[in-house]
Amino acid sequence: MNYAIIAAGEGSRLAQEGFHLPKPMVSLYGEMLIDRLIGIFMRNNAERIKIIINEDSPRLESHLTELSLTLPIDIVKKSTPSSLHSVYELLKSDPELDAVCLTTTDTVFKEDEFSEFIAAFEENENMEGQMAVTTFIDDESPLFVTVDENSRIVAFTDTNSTNTEFVSGGIYCLRKRAIESVNQAVESGLSRMRNFQRQLLENGITLQAYPFSKIVDVDHVADIRTAELFLSPENAV
Repeated sequence: MNYAIIAAGEGSRLAQEGFHLPKPMVSLYGEMLIDRLIGIFMRNNAERIKIIINEDSPRLESHLTELSLTLPIDIVKKSTPSSLHSVYELLKSDPELDAVCLTTTDTVFKEDEFSEFIAAFEENENMEGQMAVTTFIDDESPLFVTVDENSRIVAFTDTNSTNTEFVSGGIYCLRKRAIESVNQAVESGLSRMRNFQRQLLENGITLQAYPFSKIVDVDHVADIRTAELFLSPENAV
């Protein structure tokens, strides 16, 4: 399985609250977010792990460069205007890529649920895309996900206009046709992942929703403790 991590954000909200390292270097129980993701991916049969960082993260770049000496990590260094542009830069480096699982660096989830998520995607080779969803809302501007009776995604909305219980979890598995749609999205002027997701549906690409019990985004300093409590053994499910 090929993996990709969007780690090019500036972490401006964390910086305003006193955390001055790049967001991927936030630690949960002494382990950096970026290292946690890499470890999980390696334990889920990572062939390559592509990581995009911005051009003003020398400490993060040094850390990842050292890891790349022993792990299958490819680093893309480029500042981008949006997460969708980061995905574009990550994926264009490998035009032969047939499948990928990508996420942002601040997405915190249970490893066992992620393993089941990957297994479900790999078992169904006809699935064009599979996206994590959760009923836990921990985002200032959640993307609501509407599904049909077969858990196929039928709409992405900025407001809960369909009374759905799900929001996007920010973990995306894509196969060839969906990957190729990234170029079209960027070239047409789209600049956010949620707009890209809507375009996938408009293009007739089938997307399956996969529920996670909970996914935490680390955007603020207070979210660090929230994520640690979520991962604590006492809260194991």
